[in-house]
Amino acid sequence: MMTVRPNTVRLRDLAKIVRSKNSGPFEITLDVVFDDPDVYRAVRDTNVLTRQLIADLYGVTPDRVMVAEYFDAAMAFKATLARSISSGGPGETDTYGGQQAAPLLDVMIPYGDHQ
Repeated sequence: MMTVRPNTVRLRDLAKIVRSKNSGPFEITLDVVFDDPDVYRAVRDTNVLTRQLIADLYGVTPDRVMVAEYFDAAMAFKATLARSISSGGPGETDTYGGQQAAPLLDVMIPYGDHQ
């Protein structure tokens, strides 16, 4: 269970969209999209969403996280990581990659007094 600290908010409560999907048969893309520019900037400026965090959440080494960056024009954070098993391959459990965003939902973001 995630520990809630004072002045922190779960990412799921700040973002409009938290999703995952295939980015080809060998990659998964994670998208975190905001609909409020102030909230987006506040999250971006915490620098909580990083390549290392994504690696830790998904149990991979940072070199398997191919992209981890913010896109100001879209008010979004995007990460792409290499799949350990190709989409549809033997032993793979999420062909479309749509169930992989869950670890991001409970990431705690420092967010002042806005609980």
